[in-house]
Amino acid sequence: MSRTVAVTARAIASAVALAGCGLGAGKGTSGVTLTVTRDFGAAPVASVAERQVAGSQTVMRMLERSFRVTTHYGGGFVQSINGLSGSASRRDWFYYVNGVEAAQGAAGTAVHRGDRIWWDLHDWTATDSIPAVVGSFPEPFLHGSGGRRWPTTLACGSDTTTACTRIASELKAIGVPAATQVIGSASGTDSIAVVVGTWKDVRGQLAATLIGNGPASSGIYARLAGADGGTLELLDPQAHVVRTLGPDAGLIAATAQGSAAPTWLITGTDVGGVSAAAAALTPARLHNHFALAVQGGTDLPLPLEAAR
Repeated sequence: MSRTVAVTARAIASAVALAGCGLGAGKGTSGVTLTVTRDFGAAPVASVAERQVAGSQTVMRMLERSFRVTTHYGGGFVQSINGLSGSASRRDWFYYVNGVEAAQGAAGTAVHRGDRIWWDLHDWTATDSIPAVVGSFPEPFLHGSGGRRWPTTLACGSDTTTACTRIASELKAIGVPAATQVIGSASGTDSIAVVVGTWKDVRGQLAATLIGNGPASSGIYARLAGADGGTLELLDPQAHVVRTLGPDAGLIAATAQGSAAPTWLITGTDVGGVSAAAAALTPARLHNHFALAVQGGTDLPLPLEAAR
């Protein structure tokens, strides 16, 4: 089934199920931000921050209150924001809450304290699902999903202790305690796993397998190639390799399966690459990026073509 047909079917179902849903008489919430971009975060459109949100708010109602929005299918599917529309050429609006792809329509997703809501208009040629992104950091570590905070585990390779220490310090600085374990230990589906190591260290992990299978599996527009992951291939929105990095190249990316908490991978072609990626784990460097490759002090937001 094509994405257009699938989305249409889901949108109609959501619109029927959610008819009449929206604002309620709830006690409200606070500290919510709403960001709108296009081209995988490469082009900002607008952003609003609300210290106080009155009543029981939904993502759709908050969007409509702040921007000019047109919808299809009874309000269940966003067609345009501030005049920017999707198209028949595989380009549509998608949204994420705290760096996690929404599980249902915006009209049925409640807004919770501290939520970072991010709408992006982008090409879905390679995949119509990007389960998790890194550009809302320090989310989802602070507020999790659906108003429930996830615990965090930090799994480290034996040769990347320095990088792991740096990441643990960054998480602690933002108020996120992380239980440290070795790579390969089970963290469960209710914990955000931060996996730190060279590709040789992490390639047996499920998240790494998904990356190896391409954006259609992981939502990540990069892959490490070679027997030990000695090269990092950067992809464009159509999943074509447009640049290849060698030594000291690193990658910060996130993915997820189903309703499980996301897994963050901080990896690279070698120890130097992992250290470079660990150094990039800051709100400023990850801001509005779906994933980030780094090398020699240069940040390369992914997919690559949209970030040029």
